[in-house]
Amino acid sequence: MRVPLSEIAHTRSGDKGDTVNIGVIAWRAADYPKLVRELTPERVKTYFGDRVKGCVERFELPNLGALNFLLHEALGGGGTVTLRVDAQGKTFGAALLGMEIDVD
Repeated sequence: MRVPLSEIAHTRSGDKGDTVNIGVIAWRAADYPKLVRELTPERVKTYFGDRVKGCVERFELPNLGALNFLLHEALGGGGTVTLRVDAQGKTFGAALLGMEIDVD
């Protein structure tokens, strides 16, 4: 069964220069393995398309039931120089919650 990521997790996001940081936290510990399986760096990069020019890194935090993603070159140069409306990457986490994932 496919569901939006928001069914099993919540997010927080922000910036460090030209890099967006997205924390994805499972609502229930039992759902953490689904996050690990479904949210690969490649899939996250594909999901955001040309908004992310650089690589996507993933860090696993099993003790928190969370994943942390760094989306490099995603803010058009960074908060102080970008012409993007979301200069600090705050909407990236909310956008990721719309990704459909398999929960079987």
